Formats: sequence, structure tokens, C-alpha cells
Amino acid sequence: MSALSESVSVDNVSVRFDSDRGTVTAIESISFELARGAFLSILGPSGCGKSTLLRVVADLIPPSGGDVSLFGSTPAEVRKRRDLGFVFQDAALLPWRTARQNVELPMEVGDGANLAKGGPSASDLLELVGLGKWHDSYPHELSGGMRQRVSIARSLVTAPKILLMDEPFGALDEITRDRLNEELLRIWRETGTTILFVTHSIQEALYLGQKVLVLASHPGRVREMNEPDLPDERGLDIRESAEFVRQAAHLRALLETC
Repeated sequence: MSALSESVSVDNVSVRFDSDRGTVTAIESISFELARGAFLSILGPSGCGKSTLLRVVADLIPPSGGDVSLFGSTPAEVRKRRDLGFVFQDAALLPWRTARQNVELPMEVGDGANLAKGGPSASDLLELVGLGKWHDSYPHELSGGMRQRVSIARSLVTAPKILLMDEPFGALDEITRDRLNEELLRIWRETGTTILFVTHSIQEALYLGQKVLVLASHPGRVREMNEPDLPDERGLDIRESAEFVRQAAHLRALLETC
């Protein structure tokens, strides 16, 4: 992969924490590369370091060893340029601000105002995530799925090159989750953003990802980098196909040995 096309390079990254029980290795010797505009699902059992890996890429946790490069820069440089967005499990909206005001928040802190020129507006992004009629609604007036849509719009307001998503749909009901899976693929295609998406769901990982990084646990390490043989344009009905079922069974078998 050429340096021009590469967006994410994780090279032999390890993270160790000191605890009362001594040193704990959360992830060990993880390496992979992604092209610009790729969608990577990160799948693994609880405790395998999925969220830790995401936080290393986001410059929220320093690696104990190894290197991370994002578009040829360090995670710290990318974060300071606001080229990185993060969507957490909880939407974390401010209850006294409307949907539009919550999306605008990143533009009001630090040097965010300088990024607003020529970028997408909060209203445009709420339209993008299907909330065009809810701009002036407060969080308590929105469903859980709608609040997560606001969170996604907020993460896109700085037009990030990389979007990190840590189980954003894990707490939602199955029907809402399916709907947001479809919406996320549409948004990904329209924005061209590189996405790293953490999930516990085999079906979600396989449906969303161009690649699926399967992690083993204790410590977290690469079990397999899987490239699903599925069409780029896919709807939810693909999950009923024989090929999807076969590949999901392969991922399940991998997880059973993790």
C-alpha cells in the first residue's frame, strides 16, 4: 500500500497498564493498514482491547510500544487539526441544547470556529442523518436512535478524515440498530470518511465492514484480518444469503477460539 493511499497505519502497537495486581497487557503487537475511505469493523470478545485500540488511534491513550500513523501524521497532530471524530456508546448530548446546538458544539470550543468556514453546517448534517425535521428538538424529545444520529452528525461537523465509533448502536433495539446500520453505510459512501467501528455483533461487523479485524483476548491481539467477499453495495437482505451466513459462521468459529 502506497503512502499516498494509506490513511491508518498501526505498527506493532501494545498497551500495558499498571494495577494492584501488577502490569496488565491490554493489547499486544497489533498491526494493520487501511486505505483512505475504508470501513473497518473491529470484532472480538469482551476484554480483548477493542476500545483500547480505538483510544490509542484517537490519542486518548498512549501506546506502550509501537507506532500509529494517520495520513502520515501522529494521532496527536490529527486530533489537534480536528481531522478525527469519535462516536461513543452513549450519545452524550447536552440536555439544555437543541439537536442543532449539540451538533454545533465542536465549532464553539477551541479553534472550532475557524473550521466552520466552507464546511458542512449543523443543519446540513442533521439532514444527512435523517433528522431534518428535528433541528430544534431537545434530547429528551428524541428516541435513543435519534440521539445517536445527532451524535454522529456532531462527530462529522469538523469534516473529519477518520471517524472512530465505539459500539454506538449497542444499546438500541434490533430494528433501530438495523436502520442505523443502513444509514451509516449511506453516510460513509456520501462522505468518504475512513471509519473504524467497534462491535460485539458478528452480523453487524460483517454487514458494515469492508474488512473485519478479529481480536483475540488476554492480551488483545490480532486473530485475523478478514476481507468479506460481499458486494460493496449491500442491503440488509444480504444477511439472509448463503454466502453471508457462511462467512458469519467463519467469524463465529474464530471467536470461539479467542
